[in-house]
Amino acid sequence: MATTVILLCAATTRSSRIGGFAGRDEPLDEPGRAAAAAFMLDPRFRARVHASPALSAMQTAAALEVEGSATPALADIDHGRWAGRSFAQVHDDAPDAFARWLADPTAATPGGEAMDDVARRVGAWLDAVAAEDGPVLAITHATVIRAALAQALFLPLRSTLAIDIAPLARVELSFNRIWRLQALGS
Repeated sequence: MATTVILLCAATTRSSRIGGFAGRDEPLDEPGRAAAAAFMLDPRFRARVHASPALSAMQTAAALEVEGSATPALADIDHGRWAGRSFAQVHDDAPDAFARWLADPTAATPGGEAMDDVARRVGAWLDAVAAEDGPVLAITHATVIRAALAQALFLPLRSTLAIDIAPLARVELSFNRIWRLQALGS
């Protein structure tokens, strides 16, 4: 059995443009909508589509003219009390906490989720998908894609923070007894 998974980062939102902690209900911005609508999706990946339940991921799916099944395992990292706020706002309100998070961005934000937690849920989802045959498209978020790479390729989570995952970037993984990175690009 062989499985191919395309992890597609959701298109841009205001938070992704200015630097911030996206909230689950944050919509795509106008350039993000336009870029997603112009995105050329390989037809093989239109059949089985999973998407983060976040509004930005669901709107990316709609712009691609695919129907994504809301998949909680693909939800962005929960930013807790910082969700929906810019980095500048958080820095102004809680400079010490923001400095601690910058020193270790794999740690949880106040009331939020740590990257280890994201990696565990994404790893379980990858295990389930590996048992299926055929192509899968997963529309998700940069942190989730990094966690998936860590799980699939046995990378330390911290090292994945050095991988830039831009909006609409694609990561292609294949599974045939083990996960392999097939492509990383935009």
